[in-house]
Amino acid sequence: MEAPTPKFHLPAWLQAIVAAAGGPGLFLIAFLDSSVLTFPVINDLLLIDLSIRNPLRMPYYAAMATIGSVSGCLLLYYLARKGGEAMFHKHAGPRARHIHAWINKNGFVSILVTALLPPPNPFKVFVIAAGALEMPVRSFVIGLVVARGFRFFGEGYLAVRYGDQAIPFLLTHKLEVAAITLLVAVTLYLASRLAFTPPKKS
Repeated sequence: MEAPTPKFHLPAWLQAIVAAAGGPGLFLIAFLDSSVLTFPVINDLLLIDLSIRNPLRMPYYAAMATIGSVSGCLLLYYLARKGGEAMFHKHAGPRARHIHAWINKNGFVSILVTALLPPPNPFKVFVIAAGALEMPVRSFVIGLVVARGFRFFGEGYLAVRYGDQAIPFLLTHKLEVAAITLLVAVTLYLASRLAFTPPKKS
């Protein structure tokens, strides 16, 4: 007989806050996590928990998480833009030179890939670099919306489909999820190159 898979539960105090706040609470946590504070994985777990308990509202929760995350990133982007490269070098440390060169050549794909990947990837450093190096806001926002939308709606879908098994599913199939995420990132990057590359003049 197989041992039952342990169910996913949030701390009681956090469940109470989320139950009371719902979508706005998820927006606030996503906003803070993407800007001035850090709540590793909490945002993803809250989204999954809410979607399990209210499957029909999953698109709403995923949208609120996406909007909150993009808004928080925009705040951090403009703070970095005002602070300039000094702020970027302070946060990037010895990686600054490499990130600087990569952002200059591949700004859009950098935001796209790092926003897709789950923690503990160094996402905020790339957001700060985008602001400090004055990456175009339009490309920055499009990359964020596509990546965060795919990530949060994907997590919401798994929560609705697998219920309490969503977290064990993600942990069991983490290699497959990583491979799919990478494939999506590459596909979106190639599509962006086609969309943003001006046609050659004949």
